Amino acid sequence: MATLSDTELGTRSDRGSEYADLSRLVRNTGLLDRRPRRYAARVTVVLACLVLMGVLFVRLGSSWWQTATAAGVAVLLAQLAFLGHDAGHRQIFRSRRANDVVGLVCANLVTGISYGWWVDKHNRHHANPNTEGRDPDLAVTPLSFTPGQAAAQRGLGALFVRHQAALFFPLLLAEGLHLHAASVRAVVTRGGLRRRRTEAGLLVLHFAGYLGAVFLVLSVPQAIVFILVNQALFGLYLGSSFAPNHKGMPILTEADNLDYLRRQVLTSRNVRGGPFLDALLGGLNYQIEHHLFPSMPRPNLPHARPLIRQFCAEHDIAYHETTLIQSWAQGLAHLRAMGTASTRPGNR
Repeated sequence: MATLSDTELGTRSDRGSEYADLSRLVRNTGLLDRRPRRYAARVTVVLACLVLMGVLFVRLGSSWWQTATAAGVAVLLAQLAFLGHDAGHRQIFRSRRANDVVGLVCANLVTGISYGWWVDKHNRHHANPNTEGRDPDLAVTPLSFTPGQAAAQRGLGALFVRHQAALFFPLLLAEGLHLHAASVRAVVTRGGLRRRRTEAGLLVLHFAGYLGAVFLVLSVPQAIVFILVNQALFGLYLGSSFAPNHKGMPILTEADNLDYLRRQVLTSRNVRGGPFLDALLGGLNYQIEHHLFPSMPRPNLPHARPLIRQFCAEHDIAYHETTLIQSWAQGLAHLRAMGTASTRPGNR
């Protein structure tokens, strides 16, 4: 599935609307101009750190200290996943082919995630954020984000939902393995996946290189612990970065008739925190700006924030922004509310 442009997502359907006015304002400020040098510097730094981590891994050899290396590698892999995300939105280059090359390298080859599968899923999320029945990010087994999902659970599923707030972050420890499994399943079973053979080949290279290096350098017990720590922290980091974006924000139904501008803003949450948090979360903390203009390069998002926030204030559109801790708390409160709702007599 092709990456959706900002125009395809909003401008065509809302021509002459408030979103079209905002779009012209943003374009006139140059905030949609690509920043290839900034991305080149970011890629260079992350890859250099990954190479240094590889050297450290080899020099340490068979040692239980490699669990620390596993944690460092998890952070760097997540940073490369963020770059794959940006490539999927065509933030790095204007050329689709150039972005796809970066995306395939960052996703399939380095992190072991299918780029094509993820882009298709993520496009559907962007088109219908927090919309029940349309947003794939609301259909995450075994979690329940709506009363209907919670009421439909039975047996162990119902038991899990009642305690899902407490189990949410522990569940994220398995997110890395879930992404790998879903990626393999996508390239094996989905005939419509573009560049299916290329993606399959890159995934094979990833797993062969990753497992080969770990089991060649470490003893079997150490290798198993390394993989578990690395993948658990990778999943926790990614999940903790994506969770603040929409969890606990209003959930829409297919009957809700909101325009593009309000659909994107009202279902998204920004996280404030400064340059360090911007780097830590891969720019995803500017979720409102990102959802309004998915192809806006990451370095431009903080500059777009005051402009878009003022525009929303002038048009009486709620612009939600909070801290990272508060965003997690709001998401967990929503999960807890769904768990509580599932225990009511009418929902059993």
